[in-house]
Amino acid sequence: MTDVRVTDGVVSPDPVAGPAGEPGETAPKGRKPRRRGGRRAQPAVPVRKLSWTTKLKRDRSLLLMTVPAVALLAVFAYVPMLGNIIAWQSYSPYQGFLHSPFVGWDNFERVFNNPAFLHAVENTLTITVFQLVFFFPVPIFLALLLNSVISPRIRTTIQSIVYLPHFFSWVLVVTIFQQIFGGAGLINQTLRSNGLDGSVDLMTNPDTFLVLITSQAIWKDAGWGIIIFLAALSTVSPELYEASVVDGANRWRRMWHVTLPALRPVIVLLLILRLGDALTVGFEQLILQRDAVGADVSEVIDTYVYYQGVIYGDWSFAAAAGLVKGVVSLALVLGANKLAHVFGESGVYKRA
Repeated sequence: MTDVRVTDGVVSPDPVAGPAGEPGETAPKGRKPRRRGGRRAQPAVPVRKLSWTTKLKRDRSLLLMTVPAVALLAVFAYVPMLGNIIAWQSYSPYQGFLHSPFVGWDNFERVFNNPAFLHAVENTLTITVFQLVFFFPVPIFLALLLNSVISPRIRTTIQSIVYLPHFFSWVLVVTIFQQIFGGAGLINQTLRSNGLDGSVDLMTNPDTFLVLITSQAIWKDAGWGIIIFLAALSTVSPELYEASVVDGANRWRRMWHVTLPALRPVIVLLLILRLGDALTVGFEQLILQRDAVGADVSEVIDTYVYYQGVIYGDWSFAAAAGLVKGVVSLALVLGANKLAHVFGESGVYKRA
């Protein structure tokens, strides 16, 4: 008996079915016809565009949650940016920026022709490059070392001890180093008690100042970087390590081909942020030790702007110098982010 099928209200005989998917033939009863290659045509699903009022009603709870953060950002970040107008004025706090006379680009010319400012820029870049080489890899190395510890209890204990100094203020950090490496510190007292020359004073030695502030930064902030890199390592699938072991990879090859590629996006991101912060190398840390070692080795852009603006009252010059620093920092972030895109990384942001 011949099967029938209904199409648009018309009853038509169904030919004898052959193998499903063959041209000119239909599928057996109870089976859906298949396209050649085993895939079935999917109808296009229409996408309805929502109006902005509908989106506003849908996301009103989330938008209300962001209002306090946006308000704080506007009041303490964007509104103060209007004060940069004094960089083009001969500003006086007694006249205000509404009545202070405009001087055009004279303040910026003073900035670029000032030898003291250029020396502060040189010190800033020297400290940044030194810490980029000797401080930035330390959290990565410690994270790899802790990740190799099998016992979770030991790993957690070490991580907590290393992370604890992150909560100390720079005043406390400098004080601790003074009590250890100062002229009357623990090292000199130990040397004198053993009949040796106790004249070691690293806290007032300009020649070792660069090593000193880098050591302080490592002791205080290396624990914070460890947490970031350990979080990135926790996303690595154990199957990758198992597969590399089966392929005969030793510990060093597993680290080179599995662990470091997993850390590469985080390393690139933090490196971009560090380059954007290249002209800011720790105002509190340096101003606390500026008088001890002298301004010749410790004067950076932030301390220079502080002394020129707040201490000496040259507000317009300090605003111009700070604005130059901000523009250069923005250019460094954009350039480093573009370079990350060239090497296939997402960076800080990626255009959709």
